[in-house]
Amino acid sequence: METVSTKNAPRAIGPYSQAYKTGNMVFVSGQIPVRPEDGSVAEGIAAQAEQSCKNVGAILEAAGTSFARVVKTTCFLADIKDFAAFNEVYAKFFTSKPARSCVAVRELPKGVLCEVEAIAECD
Repeated sequence: METVSTKNAPRAIGPYSQAYKTGNMVFVSGQIPVRPEDGSVAEGIAAQAEQSCKNVGAILEAAGTSFARVVKTTCFLADIKDFAAFNEVYAKFFTSKPARSCVAVRELPKGVLCEVEAIAECD
């Protein structure tokens, strides 16, 4: 197994890694919409979904893969009413339409509105 880490996504804020690569798969930990350069969080579901997806993308790139090779995502929303707005942004990144679960949860770290995790093939 190999730990995947990049400065282009927020560092892990707990006892976990940004991602783990094993065999030809990479498992990306849930990414909240924290900007890696300054730790800030944008307002609104669209901006937060965009940043969460960008964070996932940076980790995928560090692992030597891309959104096109994602096979499964799990998405967490603080409010299911944000489902449609979240989907609009998500669809711009995950164009290959991987398998997905999307659930509403009571709360997310730092009070954010969404979190995205991914599993992808890699070389």
